[in-house]
Amino acid sequence: MIYEPEQLGQSRNDLADRLRELRKQAGLTGDRLARRCNMSQSQISKFETGRKTPRLLDVERILRALDAPPEVLADVLTLARIANTEWQDKRSSWRRGLEKRQAELATLEADSNEIRYFLPGMITGLLAIPEYIRASLTHSPGDISKTVARKLERQAVLYDKSKHFTFLLTEQAVRWEIVPGPAMAVQIDRLVSLSRLPHVRLGVVPAGPAAPRGPMNTFTIYDDRLVTVENFTGRIVFREFRDIAEHRNIFNQFEQAALLGDSARKQLSQWAETYRVDL
Repeated sequence: MIYEPEQLGQSRNDLADRLRELRKQAGLTGDRLARRCNMSQSQISKFETGRKTPRLLDVERILRALDAPPEVLADVLTLARIANTEWQDKRSSWRRGLEKRQAELATLEADSNEIRYFLPGMITGLLAIPEYIRASLTHSPGDISKTVARKLERQAVLYDKSKHFTFLLTEQAVRWEIVPGPAMAVQIDRLVSLSRLPHVRLGVVPAGPAAPRGPMNTFTIYDDRLVTVENFTGRIVFREFRDIAEHRNIFNQFEQAALLGDSARKQLSQWAETYRVDL
């Protein structure tokens, strides 16, 4: 399926209009449809007014209750999948201010109990030392000092024992030398230190034998409710359960190929030593 940015913005309203139209064509009131679907009438109303985006399972239940023909079922389910996907372009984030993006991420982290990070390219801000954070923002426009401060403030969430974090990093992510060697050693030492927190699980995937599939994009899974996938020009937010399940499957494959616990710490310490040679 090809996602066009303009589709992602309009599809929620289109889905609401389509569901309302199909119900009326079937000659059903919202209350009668709700009873057929074992839903509340207020839930049907929110779906039809666009105040709430239904999941694919919700849409399937509604369409089957309406006896929708197969071609309508396929068309509306495609629309529903697009409606559960959001495109956030990087330039819009820049215009709004990078520190606002940090506030959004802090909210996501505060509202989540289990967060999984797949990091094929570089170390994420939650794990980074100040020098590394500043170096990672050199491509960003304007004054980055507030963004650096907000990223460092967000790191406090790592010490919330009610949450569980899993970070999977490829060797490329750990060893990409975006700061001088001495700072790289400190950065990798920080990874080792954080891996000892009882609610933080950190794994590394060394270069070598082929992994189960090529590491393509950075992505983060927040509980089982959404996934954010990043590329050079922005990020896609998936809320549809099948997309979330697919990313969980990818994550699990790399987790099985990763070094974890003491094995990961031993490998990280060896990499850190390579940056201490000239100290």
